[in-house]
Amino acid sequence: MEHVDTIVVGAGVAGLTAARLLTKAGRRVVVLEARDRVGGRVWTDRADGVATDLGASWIHGIADSPVAAAAEAFGMRMTEFTVGGYQPDSRPIASYGPDGARLTDAEAAAFADDIHAVDATLLEVVAASAPDASYRDVTETAIARHDWDDERAQRVREYLEHRTEEQYGAWIEHLAAHGLDDDSIAGDEVVFPDGYDALPIALAQGLDIRLEHVVSRVDWGAGATVTTARGGFTADEVVITVPVGVLQSGEFVIAPALPEPVAGALGRLRMNAFEKVFLRFPAVFWDADVYAIRQQGPEGRRWHSWYDLTAVHGEPTLLTFAAGPAAIETRTWTPDQVAASVLEQLRRLFGDAVPEPTRIHLTAWQDDPFARGSYAYMTVGSTTADHDDLATPVGGVLHLAGEATWTDDPATVAAALLSGHRAAENITGRSIPIEELWSSRFS
Repeated sequence: MEHVDTIVVGAGVAGLTAARLLTKAGRRVVVLEARDRVGGRVWTDRADGVATDLGASWIHGIADSPVAAAAEAFGMRMTEFTVGGYQPDSRPIASYGPDGARLTDAEAAAFADDIHAVDATLLEVVAASAPDASYRDVTETAIARHDWDDERAQRVREYLEHRTEEQYGAWIEHLAAHGLDDDSIAGDEVVFPDGYDALPIALAQGLDIRLEHVVSRVDWGAGATVTTARGGFTADEVVITVPVGVLQSGEFVIAPALPEPVAGALGRLRMNAFEKVFLRFPAVFWDADVYAIRQQGPEGRRWHSWYDLTAVHGEPTLLTFAAGPAAIETRTWTPDQVAASVLEQLRRLFGDAVPEPTRIHLTAWQDDPFARGSYAYMTVGSTTADHDDLATPVGGVLHLAGEATWTDDPATVAAALLSGHRAAENITGRSIPIEELWSSRFS
């Protein structure tokens, strides 16, 4: 059985960050990765010559972002594309009412004002909420504090439902009241026209990575033993970076079981249902001066927002999301069925101007055995502390890392990177400058 200083389970950004920093610190590290590639939920498809990011796409705010600094150091080309946390305005948005007609500028501005008003009220309501309150509970309380008629309140209500789905891939009644506390953006957002996977590929350089090594069991005590179908490994410490859905499955065993507060935190988090739907068209049929198209009303229950990726991909492309209930409902649909449903709504807004797409690309993270969803969210009863509690070192041997283990900005590549950095610091017992991550020097 091969022995190393540290085993890292998972070659996503968290695992690669920890492994790279520990290797640079002089430790013998092996990375065990179940897939046949590095990157985890950072995955770029280039099947048709266009770089399409099927998992992570954005840096959500480049101000003081270590991911932006790493991307710049690795020479990754970036394009500004600021989504801004499902904002109602500040970017050109074509909003359509329940009747399918585009809102006038005055109507759109009035609607945005309502969203800003309820958001301001939400700050106080969320802060005073009960431990078992859902995001539905707090948003209903905030809406009730405004003297709006039923129709006006309903437009705001469905907007908050859609925001919950797009931000966390969860139904509003299943998300904790504090589930969107991190919904803030610092600086512009950027995407990667050449593919986000350049980041994990660069981080992986010089590391000992064993692909197609599916870990089934981690035994820990005085050191650790990690079991895979290709043999076992022993080490002084293990950094586990698999997603929450894998940790909660019966196919990944940790023995003895995780203690508190780690176990409790893990039990209050869930993997979401969140899929991307890319539609490429022969020509642009939507207004060229908008970055997003949104529709209100019951027709938007499943498909309500489309984002223009033409400038990123160089071809007329719209991105929409099957998120929360829509992702669960369409999980078994064929690409043609999904496309037909999406096109029905687009044609409701644009009529016969909508052609058949030249390409349809769907993701399937819910069915990925090494992800079991796109990212984690806080269920009712969870607190923001659960993210950091999940990363509490166990017995001086186990260290959990990944997007779900970082409080300030969970569900992001930045969270994954920073959690891997924290794990490396915990193992070495010293502060490590984050710049070491993109330095080419190995000790």
